Amino acid sequence: MPKAKQKKRKNTFQYNVNRKKLNRKAKKKSAPRISCDQIRNAWDDSKSVASNLADMGLAGDPNKVLPIHANPVKETDVEKTRIIRKPYVIEGLKVAASVPSKKTMGISSDMVQYVRYMVENYREDYKAMARDEKNYYQDTPKQIKRKVNLYKQHHLKDYEALLSSVAKP
Repeated sequence: MPKAKQKKRKNTFQYNVNRKKLNRKAKKKSAPRISCDQIRNAWDDSKSVASNLADMGLAGDPNKVLPIHANPVKETDVEKTRIIRKPYVIEGLKVAASVPSKKTMGISSDMVQYVRYMVENYREDYKAMARDEKNYYQDTPKQIKRKVNLYKQHHLKDYEALLSSVAKP
């Protein structure tokens, strides 16, 4: 059987490409991005990971920092060996951790309309809600109760106003 023909072309060097710049760019791109602002700002590229973390007062390996011993070791021995050169990193992390996170989960406007309709007509009779013709997805009474509770969590004032408006007539 004949061999497949290969394209024969002379290898040429590209003089217009800066190899040093290419290598630097590739190295920077392959390095992981540190998502924490405090750590990224205090990071020193000339040092190793372990020495960077030690300077910040953080642990790369928690088993080495706090080993499990059969006999309890005095904490003062462990604390004396660690020197923190960048204490502002830990302070920044504590401040960032103390800020409460926003609730990103919400409920859709369709669900709000559905729950408002059900509560206006049936108050807390979930079995009657399950038999309603607007229950398109054929939710069970427990599923409807879960949806109402979710609405209560996100819109407590609206739910209380809705109950008070239904109770008046």
